[in-house]
Amino acid sequence: QVQLVESGGGLVQPGGSLRLSCVASGITFSIYDVDWYRQAPGKQRELVARLGRFGNTLYADSVKGRFIISRENAKNTVYLQMNNLKSEDTAVYYCNVHYITTGYWGQGTQVTVSS
Repeated sequence: QVQLVESGGGLVQPGGSLRLSCVASGITFSIYDVDWYRQAPGKQRELVARLGRFGNTLYADSVKGRFIISRENAKNTVYLQMNNLKSEDTAVYYCNVHYITTGYWGQGTQVTVSS
């Protein structure tokens, strides 16, 4: 059974930092590309960051220079380091892993940026 479990969300003040984690089980994690998405209330889910299995990265313009995606294959884990957080970063954050036509989602973790 495949599971993706996110953690690390919470309430943070503007300008603060959080690190999200997503632990995968039931898959050969190292062969998967990994993504972080987010969905704010009333908005569509959007891609925040992608890390391919060969190390290539892609970031949404809105988070470039502030967020860093990384992975630790030995721990079946993908991270999203989020710095200089803004109110517009408030959303539920989801991890996604995909390989060719197969993909899996986590349950999401809430990030709220507010003073």
